Amino acid sequence: MEHAKAMAKIASKMVEPPKTENASMNRGLHAAKAAKQDEFYTQYIDIQKEVEAYLEFDPDTFRGKVVYCNCDDPFESNFFKYFAANFNKLGLKKLITTSYDGSPIAGQYTLFPEYDEGNDKRQKPKALAVVLDQVKDENGDGAVDVTDVELFLKRNKAARMALKGNMEYPGGDFRSPECIDLLNEADIVVTNPPFSLFREYVAQLAGYNKKFLIIGNQNAITYKEIFPLIKDNKLWLGVDNGGTKWFEVQKDYDIKTESRKKIVNGVKYFSMGSIMWFTNLDHGRRHQKLALMTMAENLKFSKNLKGKTAYDRYDNFDAIEVCTYKEIPSDYEGMMGVPITFLDKYNPDQFEIHGYEHSYDLHIRDYPQQVQVDTNGKRSKVTKLNDACAIKVTEAPYNQTYYIVEDEFFIAPYKRILISHRRSS
Repeated sequence: MEHAKAMAKIASKMVEPPKTENASMNRGLHAAKAAKQDEFYTQYIDIQKEVEAYLEFDPDTFRGKVVYCNCDDPFESNFFKYFAANFNKLGLKKLITTSYDGSPIAGQYTLFPEYDEGNDKRQKPKALAVVLDQVKDENGDGAVDVTDVELFLKRNKAARMALKGNMEYPGGDFRSPECIDLLNEADIVVTNPPFSLFREYVAQLAGYNKKFLIIGNQNAITYKEIFPLIKDNKLWLGVDNGGTKWFEVQKDYDIKTESRKKIVNGVKYFSMGSIMWFTNLDHGRRHQKLALMTMAENLKFSKNLKGKTAYDRYDNFDAIEVCTYKEIPSDYEGMMGVPITFLDKYNPDQFEIHGYEHSYDLHIRDYPQQVQVDTNGKRSKVTKLNDACAIKVTEAPYNQTYYIVEDEFFIAPYKRILISHRRSS
């Protein structure tokens, strides 16, 4: 069968790490341990909601495709459960799942009894590859679901295999040679990668020219490895973005804020805000035109612009300040600075992205060293205005951080992207 051939191919390429201590291996293991600390298990409903939004736009998004979940322990991963349970509905050609180590919450859901030592412990090998190229009615109940997947995997040991890694990366690490071999085979990668490795993770996907649907933090938008892909229309935001999402964590995970913790049926959850889906799969929301008012209408009706006779202009960019996407004027031809949250509404047919505030080629003015005055009145010498969109104000603002340059006062709105309307030629 195809999965057996795939496993044999991987096994033939694997290199057993040496028994002696190795600095490179130690670095890899240290990085893996650090990444382990920010493992958050995505809820099934969040995956289902996002994936099915793409099916509404194109029912064949996943049909005939090899889907690879390369940061997912098949014992626990809801990505694996979702794609396995919906294998036939989605029309998958193959589902591949790999994890560099055992889940820290393993024991709650055991697919493979031979790895279960009891007491929430799993014997090695912990790092596994699981390959499915079919999902059939294994138990003869007339339905096909995840129960049939469990039964198939228990009956077919060739569908799973230990991953050993090499001198640099431990088994199952997405950067290891055996996982890269699987990546080469994949059409679409879908997972929740470690946020601490997000830059490197996306760079690998881009380098291998893969389609993907992954979860990350909103701040990743402005990473130097991420923003150029957004600007060049090679990466965009998914459908269900922002707000608070709850992730399953291990039982001993320390959650200091009570409002961000909940326990349901003995399972511990941790809430995170500003969570985004990052993708290069097309979806309908991306093509919805944003309804806008004119500049005059916004000045009249918007509470953020109350009392103003004109939009603020930046002192160091040839652009106006726009506080929210709702205040983008429909009739302004020039460049505008908008919050990074605008990207959730970004339609590439309606707008053009020119850069963001760190794009020095768009600057029309740089500043000498500035004095920053924070909300407590503390003063410090900085150069932050040269990394931001600066607005000159007539006097020192109240209860807001501001900057002094040669007796002039400035404020700097948080992380602005510079856009303009895309005009038809």
